[in-house]
Amino acid sequence: MRPLIEQTRVAALLAVVTIALLGGVYPLLVTAVARVAFPYQAAGSMVRLGGRVIGSAIVGECWTSPACLHGRPSASSYDPTATGGTNLAPTSAVLIAQVRRRIVRLRRDNPHAVLPLPIDLVTASGSGIDPDVSPAAAYYQAPRIAAARGVSVARIDAVIARAVRPRTFGILGEPRVNVLAVNLALAALHPRPGAPARSTRARRRQADAARTRCAA
Repeated sequence: MRPLIEQTRVAALLAVVTIALLGGVYPLLVTAVARVAFPYQAAGSMVRLGGRVIGSAIVGECWTSPACLHGRPSASSYDPTATGGTNLAPTSAVLIAQVRRRIVRLRRDNPHAVLPLPIDLVTASGSGIDPDVSPAAAYYQAPRIAAARGVSVARIDAVIARAVRPRTFGILGEPRVNVLAVNLALAALHPRPGAPARSTRARRRQADAARTRCAA
């Protein structure tokens, strides 16, 4: 009986110590180190404009204005608390129907597009909140954005080109364009070349107006 009691005591003590270390000390330590070493990322990569948080660089949102760059479709309605993909197989009739509807909508909304339709604009990401699109997806939308803003396609292409980010460390992932970053840059554009940039308040109002909640 004594060995059983001793083993139970040791097991209980080990459980308490493990919970305290792995459930308390370790998370707090990692959080503290992250806050010091990577304060921007640890705080959620929040993007501020005029002192107000307007979004996150790592969380995709739904943009519907024709004057803005649109992100990827979402299987979770862009809800960061319910991320995930569709888990539909490539042969799924549901997935095929979704992609066909998206193709029709994209061609309707981008009648002057001259580039091939990029696949990331008709397929949802695994997380449902992908903040980036491929450069091809961004350039595909340039004619629509230019027409809506009354500027040349070349000016929109220039904004996109400045936002293209290379592969991480030169080998990981693919080149990408952050949708929120481009839309903030677009909000600063003025229809007349050489005119003063829009104020912070005007850019913030435009960003708020262009962003809306929607389903894919």
